[in-house]
Parts: sequence; structure tokens; C-alpha cells
Amino acid sequence: MTVEEFLAQWNDTSDVIEVHTSGSTGKPKRLLVEKRRMVNSARITCDFLGLKEGDTALLCMPLDYIAGKMVVVRSLVRGLRIIDVTPSSHPLKDISAHLDFAAMVPLQVYSSLQVPEEAELLKSIRHLIIGGGAIDESLESQLRSFPNVVWSTYGMTETLSHIALRRISGKEASLWYSPFDGVDVSLSSDSCLEIYAPQVNPERLKTNDIAELRTLSDGSKQFRILGRKDNVIDSGGIKIQTEEVERILRPHLSCGFIITKVADARLGEAVTLLIESDDADSALSICRNVLPKHWVPRHVLPISHIPLTETGKPARAEALLLASKVLTGE
Repeated sequence: MTVEEFLAQWNDTSDVIEVHTSGSTGKPKRLLVEKRRMVNSARITCDFLGLKEGDTALLCMPLDYIAGKMVVVRSLVRGLRIIDVTPSSHPLKDISAHLDFAAMVPLQVYSSLQVPEEAELLKSIRHLIIGGGAIDESLESQLRSFPNVVWSTYGMTETLSHIALRRISGKEASLWYSPFDGVDVSLSSDSCLEIYAPQVNPERLKTNDIAELRTLSDGSKQFRILGRKDNVIDSGGIKIQTEEVERILRPHLSCGFIITKVADARLGEAVTLLIESDDADSALSICRNVLPKHWVPRHVLPISHIPLTETGKPARAEALLLASKVLTGE
């Protein structure tokens, strides 16, 4: 979808617009969302970041998904000047203008840091927000010294982009997300985050994200994400969070990888490592050295590439099927 096509939809007589979920844990869903609520979301973000008319905003994400659409809506609401580039892993490749605002996925940030000229431009962005996937510790460490403000976002299609931010750069860097004003967060009985953000969605939304909640002295709440409920591996009665295993392995495995699971007659579910490498023995040795005993993968399966969604997130559902097929030789 082009900006012109999106604007045609935005300016038609309908009160709603179609968006699609990313499909990171299954098949993408089609949703119809109210334009007025998208406007509310845009205003909240622009007010929080202090964006003003005439500021430049980089559009480098696909307009089929909410993140890209909201960049355009913020520009319409606040009078920002859009710089539109084709979505790619190097969105700053042909940019020379100063940028006040940019929204990227972690892959785009990581790739930009590998090219000195792009890295310098990345550092100069006044407000850089990163969403659509987890930011690993190595990348976050590089961003911590950035002179301008870098944020990790929390949200989903149903909340019309993010409803909370945590700062990555500077002395105020934190692992805890702070919800926007008017957003209430709580935990369900199974420790999953629940969100009530009436300006962007009239329903109380229960997520699949296992979270920890804390209340500050002023009564405001913050939360941090531990992992997704559907990414828990129940191996011999021990619950293992997929994202936690990946977090520990990330500094030690130089190849692409993803943790998933396969059915196991004895354990119920077995931790499984998919890697973009033929050296399964070395990978297993690393796992035994750095992981708790019960977290060590029972299967290390070489594959040609890690499955990703169109927005660059790990395609967990596809990885689950792939592991079973590789293991059984299908």
C-alpha cells in the first residue's frame, strides 16, 4: 500500500479503516478500527514526545500494518512533514535530511548501526521509537549511549500502536514500561498483562504477555514483560519461557536462531533450538555451558533460515511446525 492509497481510505466516508495483525504467533487477523480512535492515539504520542507542526517524520514501515499507518496519522494530526522511503532493513540509506521522529523495528536499527554513515544519522534522530519485536541486550547496550531519546514501545494492533514506552537511552534508561495517561494496566489470574485504554479501544484487553507490575510512590503503575504465555514450554513439569532462553543464548550464538518446542513422550514438551548453522554440536556445547540444566535443548536442528513475519518478528507458529517437520524428516 502506498501513502496515496492510505490517504484515499483515510479521507473516504467510512468511519473505520482496515488493519492487519502481524501474525507473529499465527495467521494474521483482519480488523476494522475507528479512525477517531487512531486520531486519539496519534495525539497522545505526539503530545508525549513534544512533536510539533513542521517536524520531520520518517515513514519506513509497511502501510499494511498499524505501525506504518499511525506514522501517517500522526503526521496528519500534528502537521509533520513525512519523508517516505521503501520499507527495508536499511531505511536511512538514502536519507540526508534531519529527522525529528522515526519508528523502526529492531532489525532496521541493528542494520543501520552496521553502516557508519547510517549509524550517525540514527544517533541524530530526536525521538526514535522501536517496536514490533524484542530488543536484545547487545543492541540495547549500543543505544544506551545515544545523545537523543530512544524508546522501546509496548502495544499491539488492537491498541492502535503503543500504549506505553520505556526509555532505552541515557540515565533514565529502564526495563519498566510507563503507560500513557488514561491507560490502566493490571494482571490477570495467570499473570498476563491486561490493558484498559478507552481512548483507543473501548474493551479491556487481556494480552498473552506474562508481566510483572509495580506501583510507584505517586500511585502510577509500571510493568515489564517476561515473555508470552503461548511461548512457555512445559518440559517435565518445569515451565520454561522461550524468550528467557533466547536472551541468555543471544550473546553466545553468532548465527541466527530461535527457541521452540516439540512433543516428547517422556517430558510432554522438549526445548528445541533451530539454528542457521550446520554445527549443531558446537551450539549444543554452548547451550550446556550457559543454560540451566533443564533449559538445555534436547534437539538442535540446523535450518536454512529462521522464519520471520512480514514485519520482521520471529514467526513462532511457523517455527513450531518447522521443528516438527525437521525432526521427523518430513
